[in-house]
Amino acid sequence: MMIISALTTLIAIAAVVSVIGYRVFNSGSGGIAIDSIITLPKGARVVSAAASAGRVAVLIDVGGTSELLTFDIKTLKQTGRLRFATEP
Repeated sequence: MMIISALTTLIAIAAVVSVIGYRVFNSGSGGIAIDSIITLPKGARVVSAAASAGRVAVLIDVGGTSELLTFDIKTLKQTGRLRFATEP
């Protein structure tokens, strides 16, 4: 019984150490260096920008109308556009 308990404990410890090692050695993509230009519509100005969950969200003002543009953080391809307008 003692041998079974010891083997189970050793397997559990090995699993935990393996997961920790995997996380440490595969988290090297933390810093993304991007040198690119994203063109905005003429007359637009950037109000704010935020990055989270693999996306970059940019809030712009185009002639009094706000737009929220989202981009993939790795490829910088536009993934969405949300326009805000007031009711007439």
